[in-house]
Amino acid sequence: MEEKFNLQVQNKKQKIQYVCQSCGYVSLRWMGKCPDCETWNSFIEELVIKSASNNKKTTQSATVPVNLSKISFDAQQRVQVRSQEFNRVLGGGIVSGSVILVGGDPGIGKSTLMLQEGVSIASKNFPVLYVTGEESGQQTKLRAQRLNINSDYLYILAETDVNSILGHIEQLSAKMVIVDSIQTVFQPALESSPGSLSQVRECALELTILAKKLNIPIFLIGHVTKEGYLAGPKVMEHMVDVLLHFEGDRDQVYRILRTVKNRFGSTREIGVFEMTQLGLKEVKNPSALFLAQRKENVSGSTVICTLEGSRPILVEIQALVSSTSYGLPQRTTTGVDNKRLALLLAVLEKRLGLRLGTFDVFVNAAGGVRIDDPAADLGVLVAITSSFQDKVVNPHAVIIGEIGLGGEIRAVPQIEKRLDEAAKLGFNKAIIPYINKKGLTVKSSLKIVCVEKAEQALEEVLN
Repeated sequence: MEEKFNLQVQNKKQKIQYVCQSCGYVSLRWMGKCPDCETWNSFIEELVIKSASNNKKTTQSATVPVNLSKISFDAQQRVQVRSQEFNRVLGGGIVSGSVILVGGDPGIGKSTLMLQEGVSIASKNFPVLYVTGEESGQQTKLRAQRLNINSDYLYILAETDVNSILGHIEQLSAKMVIVDSIQTVFQPALESSPGSLSQVRECALELTILAKKLNIPIFLIGHVTKEGYLAGPKVMEHMVDVLLHFEGDRDQVYRILRTVKNRFGSTREIGVFEMTQLGLKEVKNPSALFLAQRKENVSGSTVICTLEGSRPILVEIQALVSSTSYGLPQRTTTGVDNKRLALLLAVLEKRLGLRLGTFDVFVNAAGGVRIDDPAADLGVLVAITSSFQDKVVNPHAVIIGEIGLGGEIRAVPQIEKRLDEAAKLGFNKAIIPYINKKGLTVKSSLKIVCVEKAEQALEEVLN
């Protein structure tokens, strides 16, 4: 009788719930499709153990409110890493007590980058702990030998129990911690398997609390799902201070580290790296890199200047327009927003009279970069027109401007930075919006042509 009573009490404290592994939606029953993110077969059963102490009200706290004016603050000294590209995306260096999540596709170079930076920053007064849950210590040493790096102050810990990891961090008095990866770490008190949403959330929370308590930076390496999202995306994004995304094609040698979230800096910065036999090497002049293989006497090719954070980058836009062989014409983009392409095609047909309804249109941003800057609109439009009319664009002209629905050229921010970058790489002509002419000062010999409509830009570069 007593055993039956204890079992009833235990069952009251335990509850089964189903959690969506894509967005974290909680349901009391299994569902085939998540009603929140509409993902199929994403619910996993989890056991929730209610603690009796949860019902107790907290009567006293160890912390007390402090007046904002009385909080002492020393200008935060950022820790500089070896790579200036990495410093750039972090906002100028590593902030103490911050939690940084580095995500990307498998094999893109996340572990290589973090091992390199960990070795470069480790010293006698700055010990670094590298926690590996996917490799053994010998395998990590093999990676370090391949990269030709070594350090007496970088400590390798092959562990997945978060309680053990927390203990080693305090015991070692580490000044920086790298966890590779957060999906392999688990909390033994939870019934769910490692990598599930509840495990990722709980382990990331405990590591975040420790980072704030000891005022040390912690890097978390995260995997990306087949849909291109970080595993447990919304949970992780809200918990960390900085979210970095490592992009690139594994068949290409160039990688882009992009800032998605940063509480201590800009969210539009990118760092460019080149994968070599000795690891990742920073690229200090991305504009020259993206234009290195450009051919000048080919129609459908233009050069635009996009702004990534505080850095202007010149990128080649390639367009190909050909008669369709199918009933429905194709609209394919690489590195350019597909919806933006549809808008530009509509402007070309309505405002400029180009009938593209029976033509396939392909647009590519050369070099593997992804462009979100509206200032690339005019360059894309010119490239499409150039390919359609089979006319070569002036190879020494850079094209900058946002296209409105009426075919007008709208102003873009920080035009002087863009023009200076174009002048450095030898361009002698720039097509810019007329409204940006006001107050413009150009220190180079760059010829500036200001246009108000798309037709004027086409006349300048195609004729």
